[in-house]
Amino acid sequence: MLKQVETSKVQKFQPLNQGYNSVFKADQLTVGLVVPIENYAKRPEPTMVNHLERVKLAEELGFAAVWLRDVPFNVPSFGDAGQMFDPFVYLGLLAGQTQRIALGVASIILPLRHPAHVAKAAASVDVLSGGRLILGVASGDRPDEYPAMNQSFGDRGDRFRASFDYIRQMGTDYPSVDNSHGTLTGGIDMLPKPVAGRLPLLITGSSRQNPGWIAENGDGWITYPRHIPLQEQVIRDWRSRMEVTGNAAKPVMQPLYVDLSADPDARPQPIHLGFRLGSRHLRSHLKALENIGVNHVALNLRFNEADTETTLKRLADDVLPDFRN
Repeated sequence: MLKQVETSKVQKFQPLNQGYNSVFKADQLTVGLVVPIENYAKRPEPTMVNHLERVKLAEELGFAAVWLRDVPFNVPSFGDAGQMFDPFVYLGLLAGQTQRIALGVASIILPLRHPAHVAKAAASVDVLSGGRLILGVASGDRPDEYPAMNQSFGDRGDRFRASFDYIRQMGTDYPSVDNSHGTLTGGIDMLPKPVAGRLPLLITGSSRQNPGWIAENGDGWITYPRHIPLQEQVIRDWRSRMEVTGNAAKPVMQPLYVDLSADPDARPQPIHLGFRLGSRHLRSHLKALENIGVNHVALNLRFNEADTETTLKRLADDVLPDFRN
């Protein structure tokens, strides 16, 4: 069995809002779902049929979170239009139609939005949902979108960092900011304020920043699926950076594409960024991720061949009991 990352020395994660606190717990893994919750393996656009009913079912069944994506344009070479709806508009709907499940975004592309709009929209969702928003942020990886918004692709890392700092300041009263996105001198304020006084900001991948900056500034890290031994080393490096800088422990999450077999003993077969497998092997894989320090996995059912509602219930019965938030 893989040796667990040395989290016994790690303090509990700093509490933020309700969503963050319920999804991220030291030494534990919780399970969420990527929206849309449907199979659309053969086309870039989902149908969004029964999309709201499936999010409500996910909450009823005990999934910890649902995760939206920020896909401004349907880029054919990218091959995935996400949930199609604007993430903040959609989050507003979900905030009013759910009660407990955390509402995540993985991730808002900061260089393509003004940070004042991101801060205002995100704080609004956070307040309207009772503190259930978890905001993933990224620098973006689809070059086609940047000229469409008259933005340059090469300097997106610098603009990401300036946007991140701007959003952080909007949680304070009458903030002062002076960077490439604008100047505030403390004479005006932005309302509403996030429920916890600050938004939970998780950084995706590198977002063109150095690892030390990510460990210092993010409230957590969204990384990509890897083979278990490599992922273990990546997480060890992440924890080490926080120890060196004296930062409190912060969570790690990752997505995982799953095609769940009706046979619980079906052995794993690789698919794009995940596996086709039975529930027992999925449970074992998630336990292995928990042992190396992953705190949350967002399952993506885009390639899942079985009926979606049946799959959700099978996951709830056979997998979730070991990973309750």
